[in-house]
Amino acid sequence: MHGEYKVPGGKLVVVDLDVDEGRIVNFRLAGDFFLEPDSALEDINRAVNGLPVETDATALASAIRRGLPEGATLLGFSPEAVATAIRRSLSGAADWRDFPWELIHSKPVSPRMHLALDEVLTAEVGAGRRGPTLRIWEWEESAVVLGSFQSVRNEVDLEQARANGFDVVRRISGGGAMLMGKGQIITYSLYVPAELVKGMTFADSYAYLDDWVLTALRSLGIEATYQPLNDITSPSGKIGGAAQKRLGNGAVLHHVTMSYDMDGELMAKVLRIGREKLSDKGTKSAAKRVDPLRSQTGLSRAEIIERMKATFVSLTDAVPGDITPEEYAEAEALVESKFATDAWLNRVP
Repeated sequence: MHGEYKVPGGKLVVVDLDVDEGRIVNFRLAGDFFLEPDSALEDINRAVNGLPVETDATALASAIRRGLPEGATLLGFSPEAVATAIRRSLSGAADWRDFPWELIHSKPVSPRMHLALDEVLTAEVGAGRRGPTLRIWEWEESAVVLGSFQSVRNEVDLEQARANGFDVVRRISGGGAMLMGKGQIITYSLYVPAELVKGMTFADSYAYLDDWVLTALRSLGIEATYQPLNDITSPSGKIGGAAQKRLGNGAVLHHVTMSYDMDGELMAKVLRIGREKLSDKGTKSAAKRVDPLRSQTGLSRAEIIERMKATFVSLTDAVPGDITPEEYAEAEALVESKFATDAWLNRVP
């Protein structure tokens, strides 16, 4: 069996192994990482050989760590990364290039329509009617997008939202509220089969699915990194955040919003950002919580998106795609029955 795992912001970990009578045998670790001393490679191999195939990632990482000699140095990878590669090999996990990808960057639609399209396209991937897809959002309206489990009154100053032209809507994924000003942010959605993130913890899948965008941002001179659980950041401050929803049919929705030119003072007026959240982020002012991409690149929003698209295509061989008329129709119906209703918006008042 063969498994690979690219550490977000790090190196590639490759494992090969056999299974005999329910145990891992002939385990071999390889990759472009750095490891000192050289002999530690065989120590890792010995630590894994003989373990039961049902050993979970946490126990695998613990066994590897115990097997390392004192003072061993691992650069670009970790025992957890090796454990993830092992679990991916045993579960038959797929890689990015194992799928025919589509890249959609289509006409602007309303915020509610975007949310409905996320649900529809994820379901289509799970049903096998659509292949894995990256979709870049475009819209001509502004909105506050709440996480699935957030309280409307706790998160939004509705009077300020209305006064500043922001609709208030709710998405199907968890996480925090996003102030999505027209032309001020970059949002994308990934619709993928669960096979792509097999063997990963929920937290690891966030970093894995966004590693390509870190590559794109770094190519623009931004020192972008991933900050668990779901933030994309840089030394200058937070850039954006991710959220996920896993459907029962085996598909994963992963979407990200990054700030291009955020008005921090307006965000502080419209969103009720509590002291605990600001303290958790290590900042004193809501206006400093989101660092816009424009200030770090000097590029237009369109130029940044084009670099993102080019990076994704280079890594996945994605081809241009579009939303079908049937998918649009299904999403429009879902807007009427769900996303435009008070019952959905106020499911958590």
